[in-house]
Amino acid sequence: MASVTCVRWMLAGLLLCAGVSMAAEQANPAVEAHGASDANVPGWTISTTAPTGWTKDCCTYASAIGVNYVLYQGEWTGKPNRVMVLNVWPSKLPTLDAELQDDRKHYLQLDPAGKVASLPVNNPHMPCRGVLYSGSDHTDDAIVFCDPGKVAGIRYSWSVAIGATDPMRQQLLKLFKEVAEHSSYATFVPPSHSTGKPAAH
Repeated sequence: MASVTCVRWMLAGLLLCAGVSMAAEQANPAVEAHGASDANVPGWTISTTAPTGWTKDCCTYASAIGVNYVLYQGEWTGKPNRVMVLNVWPSKLPTLDAELQDDRKHYLQLDPAGKVASLPVNNPHMPCRGVLYSGSDHTDDAIVFCDPGKVAGIRYSWSVAIGATDPMRQQLLKLFKEVAEHSSYATFVPPSHSTGKPAAH
């Protein structure tokens, strides 16, 4: 898995400004990210609802930075602030708390002066754990780790970077928590006419 901080730096290094129209995607709030089966991990679908007016992307910017999905407002700038990121990976660590501790370790290695606090979340579909990092660069990173269960063979996270003095900070955190709390898992079975390559919406 890519830690929340690593994803933030990948975003910062990708300054793309492609003029792709996303109007139709913005009008439809449903989010579905898919992954094909791999070894002992069955195909998966992570679903949620995008905030009103946010753009959904699976296959342009998300693919370019090596994540499964991104949600953002306005034009894509390549800057990490206010971008919600979905990461999905094969589960290897024994527990969800172990995932949290591993990410915390990496975060503090990169920013020893950073602060770590709990971020309460309540996902009715599965166990999820939230954490809020306050960086010495005055940027907060919120991340929610979720575990769909052993049979799924995966874990995933939603994350977002928000400036500590951003006037929209509390509203953005609220929207982010809604995305994470509404997210759910299902087994993905490609349509019979599919080429086998999963699509996302």
